[in-house]
Amino acid sequence: MIESLQLTILIPLYNEDESLPELHDWIVRVMAENRYTYEVLFVDDGSTDNSWTIIEQLAARNSHVRGIRFNRNYGKTAGLQTGFLAARGQVIITMDADLQDSPDEIPELYRMIVEDKYDLVSGWKQKRYDPLTKTLPTKLFNAVSRWISGVQLHDFNCGLKAYRQRVVKTIAPSLYGDMHRNLPIIANWNGFGRIGEKVVQHRARKYGTTKFGLERFVNGFLDVLVIAFVHRFSKRPMHFFGTFGTLSFFVGTVLAVWIIVQKLIQIAQGVKYRDATDNPLFYFGLVAIILGVQLFLAGFLGEMLVRQSLSKTTDSLVAERVGFAGSVPV
Repeated sequence: MIESLQLTILIPLYNEDESLPELHDWIVRVMAENRYTYEVLFVDDGSTDNSWTIIEQLAARNSHVRGIRFNRNYGKTAGLQTGFLAARGQVIITMDADLQDSPDEIPELYRMIVEDKYDLVSGWKQKRYDPLTKTLPTKLFNAVSRWISGVQLHDFNCGLKAYRQRVVKTIAPSLYGDMHRNLPIIANWNGFGRIGEKVVQHRARKYGTTKFGLERFVNGFLDVLVIAFVHRFSKRPMHFFGTFGTLSFFVGTVLAVWIIVQKLIQIAQGVKYRDATDNPLFYFGLVAIILGVQLFLAGFLGEMLVRQSLSKTTDSLVAERVGFAGSVPV
């Protein structure tokens, strides 16, 4: 297989053995119809069913198939990150393995990247086959994400997305946790601002059950806040902690000085006065001074950590590979 491919179809999965053969055959049919040079890269996130066996069988009969298996379940973000680093296509298209994403969308997604020059194109499942308990939190999450990030997408969490290769190679090293829901935000804040959207078909799940619960929306919201903070202050934590620390220290100092001056004036005038420790403002000022010092130290330590930080590696995640030149079990 040539090293320069038009497409990588990246499919992270967990316990989807029933759908994999059908999904593979559907993708192969679309690739043949459009005469793409391609690879299908399955990333098995520690499945406990027969998913990896099926991936090995698919790779044995189709040289376009490659697979990576994790030694345990690490989550979808880890699967995408590892797949991004291994992908060879000029355009990388991600999709779920449950057959709810249609491979027939691939040609138009590819065209939008190549011809319309988008950096990233996100699918929009305008009509969803999900219960109300899932669609309402999704709408709320998307609204909050738009407000915080400024990226105007309707469906951040859609698994069907297309990326220019340079985008995934740039953002992959910085991914962790559950940040797969916020990849358009991360791409935008890394300078890839040409982000498009395409209405895509959402198909009812044919096999198995969903692997995600309602907690994913809470986690997704928290991740948006983390990304926003990290984007603005990861390289300059002193600007955040130092600013609030200085402000807090200043307010506390002003309160303390004001209380002391007020007491001295009362003594000079022979007016009855109370001890500073009897004034509630004294304690507000003391807390503000202590908090200011702590925030300033947090910013200072953050600056030191930034300067000494080391790049991450995901090699320890991988237990086995198939379809890679000279690959052997890890």
